[in-house]
Amino acid sequence: MVQKRTWKQVDGVLLLDKPSGMTSNDALQKARRLFSAAKAGHTGTLDPLASGLLPLCFGEATKFAADLLEADKTYLAELGLGVTTTTGDKEGEVLETRPVQVTREQLEAVLPRFLGAIQQVPPMYSALKRDGRPLYELARAGIEVERAPRAVTIYELKLVDFHDSTAVLAVSCSKGTYVRTLAEDVGRALGCGAHLTALRRTRVGKLGLGEAYTLEQLAAFPDAPPGECLKGLDYLLEGLPRADLTEAAVLRFSHGNGVECPGPEGRLRVYDPAGRLLGIGECREGVLQPKRLLRQEEGA
Repeated sequence: MVQKRTWKQVDGVLLLDKPSGMTSNDALQKARRLFSAAKAGHTGTLDPLASGLLPLCFGEATKFAADLLEADKTYLAELGLGVTTTTGDKEGEVLETRPVQVTREQLEAVLPRFLGAIQQVPPMYSALKRDGRPLYELARAGIEVERAPRAVTIYELKLVDFHDSTAVLAVSCSKGTYVRTLAEDVGRALGCGAHLTALRRTRVGKLGLGEAYTLEQLAAFPDAPPGECLKGLDYLLEGLPRADLTEAAVLRFSHGNGVECPGPEGRLRVYDPAGRLLGIGECREGVLQPKRLLRQEEGA
C-alpha cells in the first residue's frame, strides 16, 4: 500500500541549481516533494536548455517571489559559431552551416556593439503570446508573425573562452533579455552565424550559485532536507531598508492600517519588536501603509 504524502507548511527560499534538460516547473515540483511543502513557486522560469540558479520560494516566501522578476541576470553562454538553427539554440533544426574564419581578436572586437541599451526582436520560439497563443506554438505550425523589438540592457559582455568554433561569453543583462537572440546577433555580426549550445545562469540580482543545492544533493538526505537548506523569509528583501515597529504599531499594521513610518520613504521590510518579519510596507509622507503581509502565528 502506497503511503499518502503529508504536506506541511514550509516557509523559506531555496537556491536551486537546476539541471539542463528540465523545465523550471518540473524542478520546482521535485524540490517541493523533497521538502513535502504544501505551497511553492519559482521566481521566473529558466529555459529547459539552461542550467543554473533558480530561486524557489516555499510557503509565505511566495509572496515575495515577484520581487526577483525585475532583477538583472548573469549567464555563461556557449555559442557554436558557423551554424544557425530554427530556434537559435541547439534544440532547433539546422538552417545553414558556414565556414568559420574568425579570430579571437575579431570576436572580441564585435562584442562592444551589444553593450548598453539595445533593441532585441523576441524569437518565434518563445513563450510570448499573440492572440492568446504562445509564439512557439505558431512557430511549430510553420507560422511566423511580426514581433516588435524590445529594449533590453547588456551591462557586461566578455569573452571567457574561444576554441574550435566554440565561444563562451559572460553576459550580465536586464530582465527580458533573450541570450539566444544575442548569440544569433553576435554570429551575424561575425558573418558566419551562431547558435546557443549551452547556457548557465550564475546570478539573479544579488543571489549567486555559491549557496545553491542540486536536486541530487537534496535527495541524498536520509529524511527530508533540513531547514538549513532554506534561506529566511526576508532573504529576497535584503535590498530594502528596514523598519522596526512598536507593539502598538504592529497591531495596527498587521490589520491593514497605516502607522507612523519609522524609516525612509519608499518600500520597506517591516519587523515587530521581536525581530519577526511582518511583510512589506510603503512609506509616503511619513505614513507606512502595509502592501504585503505575512501570515502571523496565533499568539506570536
